[in-house]
Amino acid sequence: MRGLRDAKLEGQRILMRVDFNLPMDKAGDIIDDSKMRAALPTIKYVLSKGGRLILMTHLGRPKGGADPKYTLKKLAVHLGLLLEIPVLMMDDCVGEKVEEASRSLANGSVMMLENLRFHKGEEENDTAFAQQLAALGDIYVNDAFGTAHRAHASTAGVANYLPTYAGFLMENEVKMLDSVLESPECPRMGILGGAKVADKLGLIDNLLGKLDIILIGGGMANTFLKAQGKKIGKSLCEDELLDEASRLLEKARDKKVRLLLPVDVVLAEEISPTAQTRVVSVDEVPDNMMILDIGPRTVEIYIQEIMKAHTVIWNGPMGVYEYEPFASGTRQVTKAVAASSAVSVIGGGDSAVAVHDMGLEKEITHISTGGGATLEYLEGIKLPGVVVCGL
Repeated sequence: MRGLRDAKLEGQRILMRVDFNLPMDKAGDIIDDSKMRAALPTIKYVLSKGGRLILMTHLGRPKGGADPKYTLKKLAVHLGLLLEIPVLMMDDCVGEKVEEASRSLANGSVMMLENLRFHKGEEENDTAFAQQLAALGDIYVNDAFGTAHRAHASTAGVANYLPTYAGFLMENEVKMLDSVLESPECPRMGILGGAKVADKLGLIDNLLGKLDIILIGGGMANTFLKAQGKKIGKSLCEDELLDEASRLLEKARDKKVRLLLPVDVVLAEEISPTAQTRVVSVDEVPDNMMILDIGPRTVEIYIQEIMKAHTVIWNGPMGVYEYEPFASGTRQVTKAVAASSAVSVIGGGDSAVAVHDMGLEKEITHISTGGGATLEYLEGIKLPGVVVCGL
């Protein structure tokens, strides 16, 4: 990749795509600024080298209109507090006024453009809109791995008109994901959960060629269990993917990859914080109950395997983690990954939330800012926002 250290920054207008799509409460206040903090090393480096920094991001889904609910004004204020310097906030992300501000910006200063998605041209990767953005900078830096799977004007289109480099966050994400995918250290493990097999079909297919063992949990395990002939009661299941699940199980056998499924499960008749639960073997699931977490024996087996692993990729919870009766499997797996000596990469989403909730971030090698981008990269898909950086 073309890294930022390869660029001459002093006096240059650095148009940088960041991912500041932060969770906000109903009052428009920031709930979690992790993504913003993750971009600080790149931002501070540009400013320290005398670059004139112009930041662009989206927030939410305003659907191509200037919805004040999704303004970035509070993000600019918060960034200024983190940097301890003022951040100039613009009323738009393109136009003559914005261009003039970009030209008059002093070295070592930073301005933030208004929400990119206030313009339909952003998500449509409209050529004219990309050119308007490019007119604001001399150099383009993409440090938004979380949006790298989107071929939008600010993540891909603008790179057609400016010299393009990867920011430190982008570089680090790609480096870490590549390191676990290509690791020669065995055993190499994947832990996959979440609700649906459909969301991770390509991921499982790709990982079966790169890993030694895959642990399956969450709702997606039900489809595999049913494909093996198990009764799963009223549990979530993708019946249309039973043949695909059988194919993946056969492919795992052919490639000598150990694909482990739950041996016992936590059941309930309803999904609620006060649900009455039962633990049974996967061979004893009654017709009137749902599988909502992996059981204690499965947790024990999975922990034993985690402790033997040299590299671990984890994406997706082991159960309905949002509700206390079904959170134990995810929590126990989280503790095990944190306690292991393996190089561990958490692929964003609910898995990252679990790590944050338990205060174990420092025990994990890398927590991806990606989500959808991470999943697609692990599937082996070339991401537009990564490709423009030269990978």
